[in-house]
Amino acid sequence: MSKPLLDRFMSRAVRQGRLGIVFADGTASTYGTAAEGFPDIVIRFTDERVLRDILMDPRLGAAEAFIEGRLLIEEGDVMGLVSLLRANSPWDKGGDIGKPNRLKRLINHASFAAEQINNRVGSKKNVAHHYDIGNDLYRLMLDTEHWQYSCAYWPEGVTTLVEAQEAKLKHIARKLHLAPGQEVLDIGCGWGGMTIHLAKHHNVHVTGITLSEEQAALARSRVRDAGVADRVTILLEDYRDTAASGRRFDRIVSVGMFEHVGRAQFETFFAAAARMLADDGVMLLHTIGRFGGPGTTDAFTRKYVFPGGYIPALSETLAASEKVRLIASDVETLRLHYAKTIRCWYANCMEHQDTIVALYDEKFFRMWTFYLAGAATVFEHGGMANYQIQYIRSRHALPITRDYLYR
Repeated sequence: MSKPLLDRFMSRAVRQGRLGIVFADGTASTYGTAAEGFPDIVIRFTDERVLRDILMDPRLGAAEAFIEGRLLIEEGDVMGLVSLLRANSPWDKGGDIGKPNRLKRLINHASFAAEQINNRVGSKKNVAHHYDIGNDLYRLMLDTEHWQYSCAYWPEGVTTLVEAQEAKLKHIARKLHLAPGQEVLDIGCGWGGMTIHLAKHHNVHVTGITLSEEQAALARSRVRDAGVADRVTILLEDYRDTAASGRRFDRIVSVGMFEHVGRAQFETFFAAAARMLADDGVMLLHTIGRFGGPGTTDAFTRKYVFPGGYIPALSETLAASEKVRLIASDVETLRLHYAKTIRCWYANCMEHQDTIVALYDEKFFRMWTFYLAGAATVFEHGGMANYQIQYIRSRHALPITRDYLYR
């Protein structure tokens, strides 16, 4: 592997903004030209292996070199580096910042397919990989009021993360069209933010389910502190087991959980939801989704962040729900909302860098901030968005216009 190959690759990858690379032998190259809105970044390779790894698999190779401290960012930060690369290759214009070579792609596709089975045991293990790493990290990163680890909602005039997450909860509650006394199921309830909000402000009874022991423990504590323990039950339970119990609910909400279901389980998920939803019920699914058609999960995300996860295309989601006669009564695409949210999380992590390093180590901090940088920029320039899909079983379950959302 040689510098001329990297020169050809980087000359195509960076045209606006500048990327300086200092190689392990002390030589240096600069790619791109200064442009308004594009950062200038300088990185250093500490050994010759970094060059090889990037040429073999640009995304995973660069990520692991950064995590291991072999790719150093000397001017700028990891958010700036990933932003520079993604901004030069936006999805809207057919861009892609670099695919692995053919052999690596075949391995990635095979590994992805094997991980998508996501049975009960696999689902719990995959959830624990990400969510049971300790609540202390999320306490430092998320909003301090609602503990929402999902896309916030940023209407005009909202400027803080707490306000945006509050706006998201209210937005979803309106779409659920709630009435006092109703039974609500929150699939993937996390630390209880949505569950508490619905019980507290709409006087409904909420059952929240999660597969994370850390989340369940803290959610129960937060429910007690919020004074809604008489209206909320938090269960450490798989949605498939909830459906098998025969219980039915007036409303079902699921925020940020569908991404963990796995492609092979989409139809199972919707069959379970349809079985649990009352005949005149309403369900709101909030999920990350991809523009365009189906794809695969990249190797970095599968290995370090969300094993077993898959971001669905809207077409896949609707196709699976159509098979159980769920009516998609409303679909909203949130385009840049998650980018704004994740940049807030990234800023919180940078503010608490010393604390996070003390909790884990430098390597973990680099991995986590690389994940956040990649996530933020894929919503700014890549092929990801958030979808809120409202489902009903009966066409008479909701008013026939959307006016009720804005009263």
